[in-house]
Amino acid sequence: MSFFKELGRFMMAGAVAHAKWELEISRTILGDKRRLFLLGLLLIPIIFGGFAFADSLGEVLPDVLGGKKAYSPAFYSTHIFIISILIGLGAGLITGCIGAGGGFVIAPALMSAGIKGILAVGTDLFHIFAKAIMGSVIHRKLGNVSVMLAVVFLIGAIIGATLGGMINRFFYEINPVMSDAFITTIYSLMLGFLGTYAMNDYLKARKTLQKPDQDPKDCSQVHGQRDEGCELGSLPNRIQSISIPPMVSFDYDFTPGGRKISWVFLVASGALVGLAAGIMGVGGGFLTFPIFVYVLGVSSMTTVGTDIFQIIFTAGYASISQYAIYGFIFYTLAMGMLIGSLIGIQIGAMVTQVVKGITIRGFYAMAVLAGFVNRVFALPAKLSEMEILPISKEVGHALEVFGIWAFFVVIGGFGVWVIGTFIVNIGQLKSRGH
Repeated sequence: MSFFKELGRFMMAGAVAHAKWELEISRTILGDKRRLFLLGLLLIPIIFGGFAFADSLGEVLPDVLGGKKAYSPAFYSTHIFIISILIGLGAGLITGCIGAGGGFVIAPALMSAGIKGILAVGTDLFHIFAKAIMGSVIHRKLGNVSVMLAVVFLIGAIIGATLGGMINRFFYEINPVMSDAFITTIYSLMLGFLGTYAMNDYLKARKTLQKPDQDPKDCSQVHGQRDEGCELGSLPNRIQSISIPPMVSFDYDFTPGGRKISWVFLVASGALVGLAAGIMGVGGGFLTFPIFVYVLGVSSMTTVGTDIFQIIFTAGYASISQYAIYGFIFYTLAMGMLIGSLIGIQIGAMVTQVVKGITIRGFYAMAVLAGFVNRVFALPAKLSEMEILPISKEVGHALEVFGIWAFFVVIGGFGVWVIGTFIVNIGQLKSRGH
């Protein structure tokens, strides 16, 4: 039982760390006129004739990009662009308001909207890559980046991302439905575990009414999370004591003489992060922080800088080499999600100033569990279509529809609540300088 508790803390820490990155990136982009201009340039193909152009290329472009592997052209209809903005807005509201990764709901939302799983993954990766490039703050963090740590880690990340992309394409080549079922299963397991932990954490917090003497070792707090001193037992010390040359040195600014770790563990960690990015399309950022801090024993300051560094290269490599060249990136969707998330994160972050923390934690648990229900109820129809599960097509469709409605009702209701709270409290937020 303690293992699952620690694993839950591990995943929650990653979700919170990735949300902090998203918020910083959003502020950087929206606070810089040059970056906003760059965003405008990225939208030009959509604004000027992209949708009409799609009709003429709709049947030709997929073949040009790679036969049946290319699922759709780079441009599509106005309504799907609007849907992508709303999906990005919902994810951004969750990230900004809750302070934990709303990106977990993007792929389930896209798949619920009718986008094939492999296209949802590739598009999500490209959206993260575009956001990271536009809002890059590496120059502010270079003092905290261990170059060798990052480079060795990226070797593993490239290997993992390549393997993840190959796995997704392998299943898609066999049967697109099998590909969807595989991605759905992965998301079901991840969202189910994280959602259960988050709900249990929320219920415990309600019982204790968030007493100020909360255990400082509890790393599961949403907003104000402690990331220093939280370790999974003595694991980092044991790992750093294993000498398999060459050894990589780091954290000279935080520990006299610095720390050392074998390249083997860095490559293995990078491979795990890259594999998650390649299969799930979440950039891998939610795994980097907890792995570095709680497993490898890297200081949180060095981890933040290295995480920013690796997200750009991991998401960029995975999205381009494993998905874009095969036609598995939906440009219009990516740009819509980017716009929606930038706006949603800012609104959500401001709402946290006027909403109780316990309420926010409850909403996070509900949002993640809604994603879990969405994917679990979508699975029977896919298994039935592959003749693995003996249920009728009607039953499978009914379950899938239920999952879709449950998901969008929860996420939509949360979005309406956040935006409504923001509008009602605009005066109060202005008086606080927001």
